[in-house]
Amino acid sequence: MTGPLVLIEPYANRLGGHHQRTLVALAQARPSSLVISPHGIATEAVRALREADARLVTAPVGLAATALGAVSRLASGLSSAGQRVFRSRRWPGGLRRVPHQITLIARCLTEASALRSARRLESGADAVVILTASEALHGAAALLGGQPHLRFVHEAVTAEDTVVRLLGRLARRGEQQVVAVYPTQAVGDQFATAFADLPAVVGAFAVDDGRRLNDAERDGGRAAFDIPVSEAVVCLVGGWWPYKDVTVVDAALDRLKEPLHLVVTGSQLDEAVLERWRSLPDLRVHIVPGPVSDAVLRLVYAAADAALVTRRPGTGKESGLVMDAARLGIPLIVSEHDGALTTRLHGQPWALTFSAGDPDALADALHTVIRQPPPLPGPAAPGLLGMRSAAEQADFLTRTFALLRTKES
Repeated sequence: MTGPLVLIEPYANRLGGHHQRTLVALAQARPSSLVISPHGIATEAVRALREADARLVTAPVGLAATALGAVSRLASGLSSAGQRVFRSRRWPGGLRRVPHQITLIARCLTEASALRSARRLESGADAVVILTASEALHGAAALLGGQPHLRFVHEAVTAEDTVVRLLGRLARRGEQQVVAVYPTQAVGDQFATAFADLPAVVGAFAVDDGRRLNDAERDGGRAAFDIPVSEAVVCLVGGWWPYKDVTVVDAALDRLKEPLHLVVTGSQLDEAVLERWRSLPDLRVHIVPGPVSDAVLRLVYAAADAALVTRRPGTGKESGLVMDAARLGIPLIVSEHDGALTTRLHGQPWALTFSAGDPDALADALHTVIRQPPPLPGPAAPGLLGMRSAAEQADFLTRTFALLRTKES
């Protein structure tokens, strides 16, 4: 199993994150793969893909793909305009949801356009995979795209309302041309009721690229932020989305009784909260405005004694931050928001867990790191979390796609 893949990544234009990293790693594992990024691609990914001899497509190919792409852009524009118009909570909830339903349709059309291009450009791929797929209209994407495929569904951001559900039912037969890949069992369970007939498997999305941080990078990270080796550092990475419990971090930092450096990076940060943290007597805050390149992100992790990951209870989606810590070799301070993840980390000396939503428990964990930094996770840590190497992931996708083709024939 060494043939090329078709890798479709609608988020390839975004800096940082494991979407782009997984895309590059899979392309490197399977040279001459076809990469389709409908919304463009970040410059640093282009360089890596060229080195992997990947074929990169950023515009629809063929009349059908071009037409689907044009309608998708029109729908995206309508959705954006609708979200601006109905932003106020004075509007009824059903009306405020309409633009988000249009977004689901737009994403389906974008996927279909990319699948049409894939069908035209590469008929003999070992697997056709949408790496970040919409949570709805799975069968419609397959029927409109004319291409069986695998689709990683990371989370349910927007539930289907009546019109989208109707469109999904009309395209129900297309679901047999699809296998959904859920990164965690919790996400799979979440979708099982809504899409009971959709073929699915569970497998981690993030891959281990084998690029652990080395001692020189760790020294360089401390130097970059002017932090002495003897002082404790924790990093807080990523945007402050609603499922990330920044409130508990805020309360825990207010309870600090010993000095700590906090390196914060990401987009969607709350400047008022950051300003409050800067005023705390035992905390020194270092801000790296995001989004950032992978090289800068490695520098942030390299400076830290531990990475802090907080989620609200019940969040079961795969955490790219947890996966990053394991593959890079960074200890973790992580909330017990996901029972399956907590079970996997139980007893690992490099992972300090605390009760989700409990600022006192988080403050205790921070003080533990200040007094004695945890040991670094070993090379087995990625496997403990279900992470495969890029080559193993490519083989997994190839085997799953082969079963889909066998069933279809």
